[in-house]
Amino acid sequence: MAPPQGQMRPGRQLAVLGFIFVVLYLLVFFAGANGSVKDRLEPKLGLDLIGGTRVTLEATNSVDGKPPTAENLEEARQIIESRVNGLGVAEAEVVTEGNRNIVISLPGENRNLDEVGSAAELRFRKVLKAADGSGTIAAPPAATPTPSGSAVPTPSGGATPTPSGSGAPKATSSPSGGQGGMAPASPSATPTPSASASPSAATPTPSASAEPVPASIEEQRKAVEQKVGAAAWQAANALQAPADLTADPSLGDKLKPFGTLSPQEVAVLPAQMQFNVPTIGCPTQLDKRPPASISDPKQQVVACEGGASKYLLDQAKVLGTDVDDADAVLDQTNAWVVSLDFTGNGQSKWTALTRESFNNEGQACDATALGQDGKCRVAVVLDNEIVSSPEIQGVLTGNSQITGNFNQKDASALAGQLRYGALPVTFEQQEAQNVTATLGASHLRAGLLAAGIGMLLVIIYSFFYYRLLGSVIFLSLILSALLVFGALVVLGRQIGFTLTLAGIAGMIVSLGVAADSFVIYFERLKDEIREGRSPRSAVPRAWIRARRTIISANAITLLSAVVLYVVSVGTVKGFAFALGLATVLDLVVVFLFRHPIMTMFARTRAFLSPRVSGLGRALPARNQPTQQPRNPRAKEA
Repeated sequence: MAPPQGQMRPGRQLAVLGFIFVVLYLLVFFAGANGSVKDRLEPKLGLDLIGGTRVTLEATNSVDGKPPTAENLEEARQIIESRVNGLGVAEAEVVTEGNRNIVISLPGENRNLDEVGSAAELRFRKVLKAADGSGTIAAPPAATPTPSGSAVPTPSGGATPTPSGSGAPKATSSPSGGQGGMAPASPSATPTPSASASPSAATPTPSASAEPVPASIEEQRKAVEQKVGAAAWQAANALQAPADLTADPSLGDKLKPFGTLSPQEVAVLPAQMQFNVPTIGCPTQLDKRPPASISDPKQQVVACEGGASKYLLDQAKVLGTDVDDADAVLDQTNAWVVSLDFTGNGQSKWTALTRESFNNEGQACDATALGQDGKCRVAVVLDNEIVSSPEIQGVLTGNSQITGNFNQKDASALAGQLRYGALPVTFEQQEAQNVTATLGASHLRAGLLAAGIGMLLVIIYSFFYYRLLGSVIFLSLILSALLVFGALVVLGRQIGFTLTLAGIAGMIVSLGVAADSFVIYFERLKDEIREGRSPRSAVPRAWIRARRTIISANAITLLSAVVLYVVSVGTVKGFAFALGLATVLDLVVVFLFRHPIMTMFARTRAFLSPRVSGLGRALPARNQPTQQPRNPRAKEA
């Protein structure tokens, strides 16, 4: 027989809860899951639970050592955070520390974060002159270095990217191998793709910067002058071209003190001096200069390619900011490349630079810097390193590619750096440490122990005070725990949510919220019975009156978790997310299990027993007959 109209059907609500469990644990075991049953049941754990890597980066605005502004430091933090998230790292924490440092913390030991903190300042500079960069003076200088192709330079990360433009006419004397008009640097080298650069409206002839040297740099130069001696400094200043030690062997002895300078000291020397002094070499000095040593786009600079060739480079006429987008893609040969899309203005600059280089306007490029077909080369400079220096074989009007010996990881890392933009400040890694898994495991055990003790105390109290009703509390907490656990596993796979010690703390706090809802419901039930209602009729009335309070209390907790998640950073977000998740799932259990199971209990005989049900004195008070007041008789006189 159908139940009366308006009477709830607890079986339906319990069936809905069972359906939710089935769907959730099907996702746990089969949605993106691999390995054994144990592996499929493991949630993603954070840095403080399984160990990880913590790296401290110290920021400087330039080689003068001045600290960056607070605005630049915050902008750098946001860019680094975007790069880390772009690598697919979950629960990464990127925070500023003091006025110079940025601290990166992420799960997993021995994580390589070298590229994350690099400035990624992309510059396109015309190669004006080339010289030997070995830094040795035991023998006469090497012959004019042959321009290197894409297989020679080795950029950071071990890749050898070489930009290649598209849409330009090929030179008839030397095919470019389909790389958009770029000639190979030498017959034996692989075809060299084109660099993506473009000049501004400035004149094509190289021009040294007219900007004044900062006072602190000038002071450092004076210190270097004192270190190398007046004779060596004067000899270096007098050089108008790379020193020819065969014509004047004594010049080598005069310039030898420059070979003892540190990379930091070499970085403050004028560009012409860095290029002309043969004892200033690539491997130990120029390649190890501090970050941002050659970042000024208005200055001529010196950089090395392949550790052996030293180039004098023109002003940068196309910058990384002229790149609109960068993506790691597979080219027609199934090799990984970084595809560059220029902005409208950047495309115009790139076209202008390729025209200037192809025609060698003003004979700006020295014979030592020309490619095999007599055309200028354009160096693609990332931070302090030359990625490649291809010869321009035509006027390129399309977008470009950075090609080389990339794997997917290297190409994606470089594309991410260019996509999210260059850092406004430069960084040097000061400290890298691993948080051991042993420490994380002890934290995990302590957190789980605390959660278990908290749940056990709630269960003991509930059985002591509510007896049969304590079983409802016990089953509700077990179901809530299973729902939360399954949700953690699924969310860890789908959105990268990582459980941290702070998240465990949020779940422990949610136990108190769940216990409050029990107290509200059961005490309301006692009040209804004391007012004379039967247990069966008291259960729905108590639910209607307690429901508002339960929803309001959970809504306040949920709202607090949302606000905390929005305004907080780092592990506090994990606390807020876990608290909000546990609160929502507790509401699911309240509506789909607690109320239906109470309706079913109300129909049993045990529910009517004060000793068994836990309703205490509420039932005796209801069953006690109401005493009628006696009317006293008036005494007769």
